[in-house]
Amino acid sequence: MPAARESLLDAAYTALARRPWSAVRMVDVAATAGVSRQTLYNEFGSKDGLARALVRREADGYLAGVERALAGPGEPGERLTAVAEWTSSAARGNALVRAMLTGCWSERLPTPPLAAVPPSSSVPAQRRADGPLPTPRDFVRIVRDRAVTALAGPTATPADAAELARPCELAVRLALSCVAAPPGEGGMAELIRAVVPRQAV
Repeated sequence: MPAARESLLDAAYTALARRPWSAVRMVDVAATAGVSRQTLYNEFGSKDGLARALVRREADGYLAGVERALAGPGEPGERLTAVAEWTSSAARGNALVRAMLTGCWSERLPTPPLAAVPPSSSVPAQRRADGPLPTPRDFVRIVRDRAVTALAGPTATPADAAELARPCELAVRLALSCVAAPPGEGGMAELIRAVVPRQAV
């Protein structure tokens, strides 16, 4: 029941925006989603399972935005700027994305463990977010590698891709620094141009 799952995750996200995760009640999440509490437990197993699925969904949404930015029009430097702007914007607008990218989890947020869930869980495997959650270092690597793949093109040699990895990683790390201290209007493009030379991308 994908529609019920999304409704439950939406309800959990809305509840989290209003109160700390410790005060979010499963019965309220189920009621807001218009399903029974049993459906919620069947889908996620526990409040921790719901938290893991919520964090996983927000991580997937962030990475989908990275893909959109990389697939957009423009020169490679412009697409890296789009990734940096998306990263900064997503982190400012979504406390879970900010926590995932920075590793700074506040007491208001769920803090699901980064390790994998033991396979003995009674919740069906296809409904569990049971893989390990990415760390901030993982996100840097994932976004860097996706940028290299998107920007290098199908005819790039392994040496070309390796040379592109450094400027892509610099752009990602710069974007993460802008989460804490956002630049002014148009400042992201200037920062990317300053650290990523045109000939590098």
